Amino acid sequence: QVQLVESGGGSVQAGGSLRLSCATSGYTLRSNCVGWFRQAPGKEREGVAAIYTGYGGSTYYADSVKGRFTLSKDNAKNTLYPQMNSLKPEDTAMYYCAADSRFGDCTVVAGRLSPEDFGIWGQGTQVTVSS
Repeated sequence: QVQLVESGGGSVQAGGSLRLSCATSGYTLRSNCVGWFRQAPGKEREGVAAIYTGYGGSTYYADSVKGRFTLSKDNAKNTLYPQMNSLKPEDTAMYYCAADSRFGDCTVVAGRLSPEDFGIWGQGTQVTVSS
């Protein structure tokens, strides 16, 4: 059974940094898209970043986090890491790691990730940014 486990969330002040992680068990993500989504209370789930775990490792970032968030992966550990810098109060949300079990690069339509493309989800980790 494939499992994704997020960690690294917490509370920081605006301008601070956090490094989340997404560890995969039960499956080796070699040529899949892994995305990071976030959901704040009362808001829709938003895709903020994604990385293709295959050759080339292409990445996608939403405009709201571009230049501040960076994705990296450690294939040996089967773990992905979003480094989040210059955090803002509006980044406060539950952050979820999600994987597309289909082989292939990430699908971005109209500049957005679709949660429906991702069938495997972690339990989420809370990020709170205070002003």
